Amino acid sequence: MPQGIEPEELEAYFPRVGHAHHDEHHDHHVHGGIGLKAVVALVLCAGLIGGLIGGWITRGSGTSPGAAILPNGASIPALVARVLPSVVSIDVKGSGTEDLGTGMIISSGGYVVTNNHVIAAAAAGGSISVTRSGSTTSLPATLVGTIPSDDVALLHITGAHGLPTVRFANSAKLVVGDAAVAIGNALGLQASTPTVTSGIISALGRTVTAGDATSSATETLTDMIQTDAAINPGNSGGPLLDSAGEVVGMNTAVAATTSDGTSAQNIGFAIPAARIQALLPQLEAGGSNIPTSTSGFLGVEVTTLTSQLRSEYHITPAHGVVVIAIGQGTPAAKSSLASGDVITKFDGTEVLSSTQFASLVHAKHPGDRVELTYWSGSQAKQTVITLGKNPNA
Repeated sequence: MPQGIEPEELEAYFPRVGHAHHDEHHDHHVHGGIGLKAVVALVLCAGLIGGLIGGWITRGSGTSPGAAILPNGASIPALVARVLPSVVSIDVKGSGTEDLGTGMIISSGGYVVTNNHVIAAAAAGGSISVTRSGSTTSLPATLVGTIPSDDVALLHITGAHGLPTVRFANSAKLVVGDAAVAIGNALGLQASTPTVTSGIISALGRTVTAGDATSSATETLTDMIQTDAAINPGNSGGPLLDSAGEVVGMNTAVAATTSDGTSAQNIGFAIPAARIQALLPQLEAGGSNIPTSTSGFLGVEVTTLTSQLRSEYHITPAHGVVVIAIGQGTPAAKSSLASGDVITKFDGTEVLSSTQFASLVHAKHPGDRVELTYWSGSQAKQTVITLGKNPNA
C-alpha cells in the first residue's frame, strides 16, 4: 500500500467554486475506428511537421500580438504556459511493447493521474517513466492504483516533491459551446514539448465504445465529454482545459471511422473531471473495480441523467441513470425495463450516477433479487430482477 497523499496536497483534488493507448502503435477510439495502417500514416506525416509544431508552441508561449484569444479574453499561450509544468509525458515498457501517453500532476508530492490503457502494459510488470514538460530528464514512476472499467490510473513519480499541480474545474457546470484546450504527447513527437489544440465542448453525456486498434478488446465509457479540439494518439491521460486553465476532463478516446467506413472528423472524448475526482480515493487505495465471477450482472447500458438530458427529452425525475440499451438474453431483458427508462433506485438506494450504479450492481451476486424503481415516461414503476453472472468476468 503506497503512502497516502498528504493533507496539504488535497487542494488539487477539488475545484474552488467560482490517446494513445494513445501512442505510436495503439489508439483508443470509437468502435470501428483507426486501424494500424491509419496510425502509421499519421506517424509518418507527423514526423515531417514535428519541427513546425514545436516551433509554434515555443513562439506562442510569450505575449505575442498574434496570440490566440479565447472568448473570455484569455490568451491561449498564457494559459498553456501556466498549465504545462503540471503535464507529463508517459513512456511505458512491458511485455515487449512500448506505449506513450500523457498524465496530469495532481499533488506536489508527485502523484499523476492518467488513463489505464496508457499504463496497461506495465500493470503485470514493466517500467513506467515520465518526462515533465520543458525537461529532457526521464523520471521513474510506479503504479499506485488502476480502475480499468473507468479507464483511470494513478502513478507516483519516485522521489518527487514541490511539483506544480493542475486544478480541477467543476465539470458539471459545462455547457455545449464552452471553449476547450487540449494538451498532450500527441503522436509521441517530443516528450518535453506537448502538442496544444483548441476547440469547444461539442456535446455532453456521450456513451462510447472504445477499442484497441491491435486487439479485439473494447470498453464502454459513459457520460463522456465530446470536443472538437484535436485529440490524437498520445493525448490519452492529458488535460482538457476550460478558459480558466482548469481541468474539465481527461482526454481518452477519438472517433476515427464510423461502422460503414466513413471517416469521422474532430470528434474526441474526455472523462469528466468530477468522475476522476470521485475515483481518486479508490485509486490511492490500489483501485480495481473489475467485475468478478461473483459480481452481479444486470445487462443494461446506462448514462447519468443530466440537466441537459432532462430538458431535451422532458424527463420527469431529477436524478438517476437513463437506460441506453439492454442486452439480449440478459436479466434486464426479462424485465419490464426498456430503453429510455430512467432508473432512480437500486434495491432501496438512490441512484445518482452511472458510476455509482455500476458499483451497486457489482456489489451484488449472481442469483440476488433486486428491486428497481424507474420512470417510464411520466409514470414511476417498480420491477424485481434476479441478477445473473457477469459474462466478462
